[in-house]
Amino acid sequence: MDHPPIFVLFVNSLVFCVSTQGHEQENKNPIMSQPRKIVCFGPGPMFKGGIANYNTALAKALDAMPDTEVHIVSWTQQYPAIIPRDFIDRSSTQTFLEGTNIKVTYLTNYNKPGTWKETYRFIRDLNPDKVIFQWAIALQGLPMGRIARNLKKHKEIEVIFDVHVLVQKEASILDKYFTKYGLKAADTFIAHAYTTANELASTFPQTEFQVNETGLRASGNKKSIIKLFHPVYNLFQPDPNFDVEGMKQELGLKKHVFMFFGFIRKYKGLHNVIPAFAKVMAQRDDVTLLIVGESFWQTLDNTKLATKVKNALFGFAKSLFLRKSDDEREYRPLELIKEMGMEENTVVVNEFVPNEAVHKYFQVSDAIVTYYLTATPSGVESLAYNFHMPVLATNVGHFPETVTPGFNGYLAEPENIDSMAEQVMKFLDAPIDRANVKEAAKEMSWENYAKAIMKG
Repeated sequence: MDHPPIFVLFVNSLVFCVSTQGHEQENKNPIMSQPRKIVCFGPGPMFKGGIANYNTALAKALDAMPDTEVHIVSWTQQYPAIIPRDFIDRSSTQTFLEGTNIKVTYLTNYNKPGTWKETYRFIRDLNPDKVIFQWAIALQGLPMGRIARNLKKHKEIEVIFDVHVLVQKEASILDKYFTKYGLKAADTFIAHAYTTANELASTFPQTEFQVNETGLRASGNKKSIIKLFHPVYNLFQPDPNFDVEGMKQELGLKKHVFMFFGFIRKYKGLHNVIPAFAKVMAQRDDVTLLIVGESFWQTLDNTKLATKVKNALFGFAKSLFLRKSDDEREYRPLELIKEMGMEENTVVVNEFVPNEAVHKYFQVSDAIVTYYLTATPSGVESLAYNFHMPVLATNVGHFPETVTPGFNGYLAEPENIDSMAEQVMKFLDAPIDRANVKEAAKEMSWENYAKAIMKG
């Protein structure tokens, strides 16, 4: 995908699109019932990461409901062009949309405000009943806020923001502005944890909210926060014929396998996971720490001039708006493995895993390790539940709402390496029954999630 000229910095809050006049709704056939049209706005299947998977899974769940017509309207580029990272999935052959009627349109370019207006017009002309925006980072607040404000002029359209993260993991001085601007036009919010619902109330103190877990919409001037859950991913299915033991031998895994999965980012706490397992490995020689995932900021060729220019511009922008400690481009926790002499008991697959290969790593593992610094929520946790895999997590964010110690996992104290090691040892001494994990996750289905959204 071609990158436009680099003219966008984080201060592009000065850029606004010209408002577009309202569009009359087309007359519906008074005899034939029309399908309910839903637009899922967010990254389409060609992008890497949990939000793209989430948006796809949500669209599939809505598409499976009777009398619905579902569209994914996606970015072509999600962030300023100066960000030195490749966000496109160039490995997977499976998009998960086979057998559906979902239509995908790649249209919105962060760096081209004219496409924001095009996106609004395209969605408007679809004449949807609901538009669901995937919100995970304040930086996208400007384009999404502009699109949502234009859609808000059409009273027949419900504008919904599905809020994954409200308080950013990297504290920018522009976060507050982008967040308020982006979310203000919402009619309804979806939150995956009560902490997020509380953060929404703090962000908009003049707004009266009604929080429920059913999907019923508030009346009058109140706004609804539907507190749901991160549904259990059903995109990635276990293969009943997969040779688990053969894969374990191929990778050199020992009897007990604990997996860290997903993008390697500081908030996921791998720098704590590794020393915690060093303590475990000092006591047990039958344990492997399996680390599977791409280093978030090491996806481009740093020898190329274009990458060097991006790094320079991105570094300058970060120096203006972030504390130096929040710049995680030099975050390299994998170096701890050699420093701590853990090579024999650690296996690293430091790459983006194609969709069709994900199941292999989950099927060879005994538990997932999510010793995060913050969590609201965790797609990796939901993915693990689809494989009935117990979760070792920190007592932060939504984890206390989803993990019952001793039943479907164990909770460690955040930033406490001794506590993390203790929970691993506890799991080894008292393994979790996978039937418990299945039981705990049975209500967290995409079907139930979609039903709650469509109640309004």
